[in-house]
Amino acid sequence: MPLATANPLGTFLRDRRSRMDAAAFGYGGGRRRTPGLRREEVAQRANISPTWYTWLEQGRGGAPSADVLNRIAAGLMLTEPEREHLFVLGLGRPPEPRYTRADDVTPRLQRVLDAFPISPAIIKTATWDVVAWNAAAATLLTDYGALPREQRNILRLIFTNSNIKAAQEDWMSVARYVVGAFRADAARAGAAAEITRLVEELSRLSPEFEALWRDNDVAGHADGLKRIHHPEHGLIELEFSAFAIDGRPDLGMIVYNPATAATTERIQSLMARRADEVSRKR
Repeated sequence: MPLATANPLGTFLRDRRSRMDAAAFGYGGGRRRTPGLRREEVAQRANISPTWYTWLEQGRGGAPSADVLNRIAAGLMLTEPEREHLFVLGLGRPPEPRYTRADDVTPRLQRVLDAFPISPAIIKTATWDVVAWNAAAATLLTDYGALPREQRNILRLIFTNSNIKAAQEDWMSVARYVVGAFRADAARAGAAAEITRLVEELSRLSPEFEALWRDNDVAGHADGLKRIHHPEHGLIELEFSAFAIDGRPDLGMIVYNPATAATTERIQSLMARRADEVSRKR
């Protein structure tokens, strides 16, 4: 059996070890027969036993712990995708999420949103802070740019903004759904501290939120139908789909597409008016 098939974890570790610049870490003394760091040097950087590390490369000693894999990942200076791959090889699963709040997105990701001219699209964090949006979202959903950064949170808007609340065809159903989906997202991202602060705040501000949170419902939000009432154009029906963003487990994208021909016409009218207003201001 080929070595790579017999011990993929060991093969991966040897490959990443060979790519390390020994001289950059003060291990450059004397000539080396092979490039990269030696096993004992990786073990030293990872603060684990050289024998244990050697066994891992050789496919001996059983499965490593998550702590050992994290130490090795740090010692080998693995990227986040490489760290995830290390866990899959070593434990058969990705690592537990490490939540980091994102305050912005790359210009490339913003251009993805802007490519939807009549479909509102947003990017949100695991705690449902909206960090990017397109013109259609600002027109049909919320003008996020006009809000203070701390108010660009979907739960805060649903439970504390009277205009947002009035626009929902069935606010209670929407609120219940949002709370259940938020609970699932935040727990998956490992954002326990952020959840606690937001839940405590919303529980003080909204008895409805407090009651829904106590119900402990959990919901998925891969897709669905959203109905909102526009003050001039009446009912707007949108089909929404949620997407993960590869390499950014802290972020998710939601795209809302017109569900009917009538909605398409109404959105096109709204977007044309918005473009005309922007043009006149220039």
